[in-house]
Amino acid sequence: METQAKQPVIVDASGLILGRLGSDVAKRLLKGENVVIVNAEKAVISGKRLSKLKVAREFLEVGHYKQGPFHRRRPDQIVRRVIRGMLPWSRPKGKQAYRRLKVFIGVPEEMKDKGFQVIPHANAQKLKCPYFTVGEFAKEIGWNVGGE
Repeated sequence: METQAKQPVIVDASGLILGRLGSDVAKRLLKGENVVIVNAEKAVISGKRLSKLKVAREFLEVGHYKQGPFHRRRPDQIVRRVIRGMLPWSRPKGKQAYRRLKVFIGVPEEMKDKGFQVIPHANAQKLKCPYFTVGEFAKEIGWNVGGE
């Protein structure tokens, strides 16, 4: 129970590759750290935009008539779901690790003056392929920025 009293690790997702960010955060969560991700909408998805959107739209067609499954469209929820996929969700340690994760769109007021941790191997400047942000992706699949 000591992990609850520790200060959280704050990671700025601006310009970081989503998969590499997710794997690093999942490892930290499994070690017992509390992790907070800010600027989730500025994380980067690598690959061609149209092909990724085509796959996402096909996936989103599953479920209708308000019965589910329900697919998240907000950038913070997309990032949470990516990280959840990297955790052993069916085991108690995976669910406990997932509870230690918080993801925000933008930077909350109480975290503006705190230092952010850098994940150097997840930097998108290393990419030589096309890429786009999670915020752009969320808008394309139906995220209404002002409606929430």
